[in-house]
Amino acid sequence: MDAYDKDPAAGQGQVPGPGPDGGAAPEETGASGTGTTGTGANVTGANVTGTTGTGATDGSAVGETVAAPPAPAPAPAPEPRTGVAALSPRYQIGAVVALAVVAVAVCAHLGLVFLHVAPSNTLTKQHGAAVDEWVFPEFEQNWKLFAPNPLQQNVSVQVRAEVSTADGGIRTTGWYDLSAEDGRAIAGNPLPSHTRQNELRRAWDFFVATHDSEDRPVGLRGSLSETYLRRIALLRLDRNDAAGPGGVVERVQYRSRTTNVAPPSWSGEKVSGRPTVRELPWWSVAAETGGARTEAAGAAGREGGAA
Repeated sequence: MDAYDKDPAAGQGQVPGPGPDGGAAPEETGASGTGTTGTGANVTGANVTGTTGTGATDGSAVGETVAAPPAPAPAPAPEPRTGVAALSPRYQIGAVVALAVVAVAVCAHLGLVFLHVAPSNTLTKQHGAAVDEWVFPEFEQNWKLFAPNPLQQNVSVQVRAEVSTADGGIRTTGWYDLSAEDGRAIAGNPLPSHTRQNELRRAWDFFVATHDSEDRPVGLRGSLSETYLRRIALLRLDRNDAAGPGGVVERVQYRSRTTNVAPPSWSGEKVSGRPTVRELPWWSVAAETGGARTEAAGAAGREGGAA
């Protein structure tokens, strides 16, 4: 036997000891030799030099392929623009101008209403006419709810009309209780109309405050209150179809029926339970119904021509 038979580990891929002549053992060479198992060991073969091993048990030197760095992620797409930002510059300018106009109008309205309800001051003394012209009658404010002695009466406002019929006659309608109509529209409605709640009531309060006991207007506001009531009467009569087919309202008349609210039994206050009726004179509405009168006359002429 030679020296290699004495060392069985020499043929199993381990590094052999010194040779028989005391020299260093030769390195394993050859592509198919048994190499050292491990990771990161440098194996020098006949055909492979400086290759990093991968720990293969068959001794073959397998090179690692270095992967390319990952490509950067694409930038996220910009979010689509919405609202005013999505408009073209020309329309953006238009939208800004419109918003500015609305903001100025709202601020001016709030300022005028504030001056109307504020105590008398320098501004209201100098510009009171302009404030009243803007506020009355549509935007008038009512603060009676906070008065020490709030209103304790039920006021029913009624109206009737004198109508010219299609055949040339004149008839008078019955009384329409406008307050009762508003009450029925409000009752049981969780979101009642502001018009139903306040239009007629405020118009009547406006009339009473600007007329004397003989129902004569006091100043310009008195005449304005009459015009306002005539407009309301025509709208309500048209809603009830008071004129009928081919008819035209010529005059209207208002009356009010006022009854006191009974006081509680513990107050000891005594009030009359008898209603008070206030009947106004007839008012012509020719100025307001001029268009309707012309239309009715034209219809009558067409019917006569067809006959």
